Amino acid sequence: MSRRRLITAIEIDGAGGHPAAWRGPEVDPAAILTGELALRAVQRAEAAGVDIATFADALEAPADIADRVSVRLDALGLAARIAPATERIGLLPTITVTHTEPFHVQASVATLDYISSGRGGWVADVSSSEEAAAVIGRREPAPAADTWREARYVVDVSRHLWDSWEDDAIIRDASTGRFIDRDRIHYVDYSSPTFNIKGPSIVPRPPQGHPITAIRVNTPEALETAAEAELVLLPGVGELEERLAAIRVGAGSPRVLVSVGVLLDEDPAAAALRADGASHLDHIGGVERLADLIGEWAAAGVDGVQLRPASLEVDVPVIAERLIPLLRARKLIGPVGRAATLRSRLGLARPGSRYVGSER
Repeated sequence: MSRRRLITAIEIDGAGGHPAAWRGPEVDPAAILTGELALRAVQRAEAAGVDIATFADALEAPADIADRVSVRLDALGLAARIAPATERIGLLPTITVTHTEPFHVQASVATLDYISSGRGGWVADVSSSEEAAAVIGRREPAPAADTWREARYVVDVSRHLWDSWEDDAIIRDASTGRFIDRDRIHYVDYSSPTFNIKGPSIVPRPPQGHPITAIRVNTPEALETAAEAELVLLPGVGELEERLAAIRVGAGSPRVLVSVGVLLDEDPAAAALRADGASHLDHIGGVERLADLIGEWAAAGVDGVQLRPASLEVDVPVIAERLIPLLRARKLIGPVGRAATLRSRLGLARPGSRYVGSER
């Protein structure tokens, strides 16, 4: 029986996961806010055959510390900027659903799926902080359990709204003046404890039917939502098998990617110097050892790996030029694929609309 090839992803977060990455001599700090730094990293990853780029984001402002980047580009906007400049790689921006309108969230993700020709998705996240609540000013902060419970409803209603247009609802018949078939557009009439949506969506059904939904399981509360996702990001590597088992207890069968912060340098002294002041780095060292670890994680049952590079300009070229070819040589990942939808790239079927034949 052949082993399924691993899914590979990189995370885009400012100049990189290290707070001092922007200060490296190889980095043009201005390129962080033009999006060029992120675009270059994603294009390098795509050329190597990486499957997905995720984009970090949060409603809370970055810490205002003099030697750190205290600004952040909107992840969804950045993904939309990069989509037309790429062809194969999936694009998953982080979107915090706690203080945002579910109707607009799903419409934004559907739009990204169109812009990227079926490579769109999102990392659904929540916020329980007072700072985020103050930034938005619409509601008080809620406990993590409540925010993740609400997130499950947001994910669910998003799929209902993506289904609210049947695939053949758009006619575009200029001779009769009919652009859409109204009988193939449906109300969702969705109710949850915190919101109600009548629908239908303002965006036609996305190219993938349902763009890919990912959840980062970094808290016990997030674990309950994992069953709603197609893709789960599992930060860190401690007690990996136990956490994998917990995710797969539910009815869903998401693809699970272990998420690791990496700083790649064969010189131990140079690596230690670069790592100074960093946190949440799971691997500091060479490519061969990281490839060994990825092989061990694959044997433990993960479906892939999300790499969070310490520096986009330093570590992404090493990932693209050395690590990915090494994983391919070890047959842990497949060849560079042709342009396709992200769902097909992940081996996921395109779902049909639940409203076909409905009069709702």
